[in-house]
Amino acid sequence: MDRRFKLVSPFEPAGDQPDAIRQLVSGLKKGFRFQTVLGATGTGKTFVMAKVIEELQRPTLVMVHNKTLASQLYLEFREFFPENAVHYFVSYYDYYQPEAYIAKSDTYIAKDSSINEEIDRLRNSATRSLLSRNDVIIVASVSAIYGLGSPEIYKGIRVQLKKGQNINRRDLLNKFVNMQYTRNDLVLNRGNFSVQGEVITIFPGYEEYNAIRVEFFGDEIENIFEVDTLTGEFKDEFEEVTIFPAKHYVVTKDQVKKILPDIRKEMEAQIEFFKKAGKEVEAQRIRERTEYDLEMMEQMGYVQGIENYTKYTEGLKDGEAPATLLDYFPKGFLTFIDESHITIPQIGGMFNGNYSRKETLVQYGFRLPSSFENRPLKFEEFVNRIGQTVFVSATPSSYENENSQKIIDLVVRPTGLVDPKIEVRPSQNQVDDLISEIRKTIVKKQRVLVTALTKKLSESIAEYLKELGIKVQYIHSDVDTIERVEILRDLRFGKYDVLVGINLLREGLDLPEVSLVGILDADKEGFLRSRTSLIQTIGRSARNVDGRVIMYADKITKSMKDAIDETERRRERQEKYNRDNGITPQTIIKAIREMDASIEKQKKSSRKSVGDDLKTGRIPKDEIKKIIKDLESKMQLSAQNMDFETAAELRDKIEELENRL
Repeated sequence: MDRRFKLVSPFEPAGDQPDAIRQLVSGLKKGFRFQTVLGATGTGKTFVMAKVIEELQRPTLVMVHNKTLASQLYLEFREFFPENAVHYFVSYYDYYQPEAYIAKSDTYIAKDSSINEEIDRLRNSATRSLLSRNDVIIVASVSAIYGLGSPEIYKGIRVQLKKGQNINRRDLLNKFVNMQYTRNDLVLNRGNFSVQGEVITIFPGYEEYNAIRVEFFGDEIENIFEVDTLTGEFKDEFEEVTIFPAKHYVVTKDQVKKILPDIRKEMEAQIEFFKKAGKEVEAQRIRERTEYDLEMMEQMGYVQGIENYTKYTEGLKDGEAPATLLDYFPKGFLTFIDESHITIPQIGGMFNGNYSRKETLVQYGFRLPSSFENRPLKFEEFVNRIGQTVFVSATPSSYENENSQKIIDLVVRPTGLVDPKIEVRPSQNQVDDLISEIRKTIVKKQRVLVTALTKKLSESIAEYLKELGIKVQYIHSDVDTIERVEILRDLRFGKYDVLVGINLLREGLDLPEVSLVGILDADKEGFLRSRTSLIQTIGRSARNVDGRVIMYADKITKSMKDAIDETERRRERQEKYNRDNGITPQTIIKAIREMDASIEKQKKSSRKSVGDDLKTGRIPKDEIKKIIKDLESKMQLSAQNMDFETAAELRDKIEELENRL
């Protein structure tokens, strides 16, 4: 369907936005593969992206590193493009425990998961739009690089129905079953269809409330209606309609018949391999597990864990990448990678972790070697699949800087706000000094963020402030994503005046009420006080006209100097723009946006804190060094992803284990 992107906004580009838009569009039209927008906090990066999309009229993927930021961007893009297809594509698991095997203790952990039906619907709605219209924006997490099922099969198995069409009803019902729909004549839920006389009603897997009612006269389709499943109201009448599969992994019975012999052949080869190695237990295990899956696929056309047979269902060669969301996009699509300094390392780290887990499962007979093909993309595969790409970050990393054909400054804010002033004070009596500044800030009805180096110190400061009658909340790594959003919303509403934590960066905080950021122990070099993390932390107070940052330190480290110099560079440009244009800076007035109802349906999930399994003290000494090495890798990856709470916990656990040695 040929529809045009239409941006709806009361604002016109201002500050650095007009030049950034012009340069981006020019570079994209010239065919530049990679460009970077060095976008300071509060400069309207999302608005710039939206203007570029409207200018180029190309389907667009916006990738971010977590669900919270994805939901924020999804809501913003949906406001900018109310007449176009804006979708949200993240992992649909409320809870996910991957299949794993721990050889040392002979412990098999079966895959356990709880699927969020609403997110599943949103994912199906996204792929359906990509295959049926061109005005599509998908805001996605790194879930976009995981296997999704072949778009050719997904599109090829769809059913198109037209008024006046002759079709055997039994054949139509069989097609619905092949598309993973289930017949239920009593209760019509999403993914079901019902049959009542000459009326078939199907509730597509991508619809929220509406089902499709098809009325027959004999074998001829007489009418096609859209029906509200809650009220039964007839909402619309169609001349034709297309029904897409209920699931992304779809295998017809004919396909199953073709692939079963190949799976069985691999199973027999693996059994022979184990027997030659004297591994009778593994041989028996792989036979029982595979035979069960084969029987289920033969009888039902589907089996839990069918994605482990991606090699056969998609006809992949050894080592060939599976189809992902990226393969559903048409040629020439545009890609934005937001917070790229976090998102890029996260994408790069996905493949190895998945391979390591699968390797053990295959080695001990829980999965066939072909299960390796059910995997996330390798980084180079991801790069080869994305379209022309724009990296967006306030602190781009070396990857973006080295690969971009153009780096564009987005520093001057439309509001005239300048980056906060930075003051360095001695660390002696830093908490008492900070409390004095907090009280001054609260009097002005403004908010404060405080970042400390350790969980213990953060908790102690929060408790101390509470005893002094200050409305304070401590954000830590055990607080789940949805609760974090609620805490940040409460801060804006004034339920809290101060937030304390190790890491206050991960969510891309948008808090105009915050005018003071206190950075304790700023001179302690490390991932918590690196150039990138300091610049990001400084930016938390950049949306308020009174924004300021106090760094408590006894010396100026290189990271501090770099962060201060970059902030001063931006301030000079911003102040010159204001002088030249007669602008008086004003604090951003921004509505406190509620989460979209569909996103708010995501359930809170408990998360086991890092290292809980190490607290028993029963680890053999010869294993401690291996564990330390593994934890160090995880710590570095967490730090790269700016998940500093987890990184700090891992650091403390490493120190504890080193003390044991």
